[in-house]
Amino acid sequence: MTSTTPRLFRLNVEVGDIDRAASFYGELLGLEARPQMGSRVYLDAGGVTLQVVQVPEPHPAAKALYFATTDLDTLHARAAALDCLSGELVHGTPAGAPTVRPWGERSFYVEDPWGNPLCFVDEGTIYAG
Repeated sequence: MTSTTPRLFRLNVEVGDIDRAASFYGELLGLEARPQMGSRVYLDAGGVTLQVVQVPEPHPAAKALYFATTDLDTLHARAAALDCLSGELVHGTPAGAPTVRPWGERSFYVEDPWGNPLCFVDEGTIYAG
């Protein structure tokens, strides 16, 4: 990477209720949701800002946002308490259960209350291709 290489610094998810979203994401990620102007909150996601923005008609992200964690089981417990574990299947296994996927990552999937898919991956199992 050079000084002129673009870097990812912010990802956006749309929601219908910023207060509820701030609470949801703060509890799930164990982070402070910092209010910003324009009906949005920022959460520091390891060098990339997760921008959660309220819009009149939220459109869920097409694919999951992936988060790495050193404590997958704690995050899974938080997600279970928030009742947001995915009921889908990923390669024939429950997406909401911490599972070693065919590519070697141990992960689970959730959906926020607006249908945005999120995936949490054990830091020690990240597959970079």
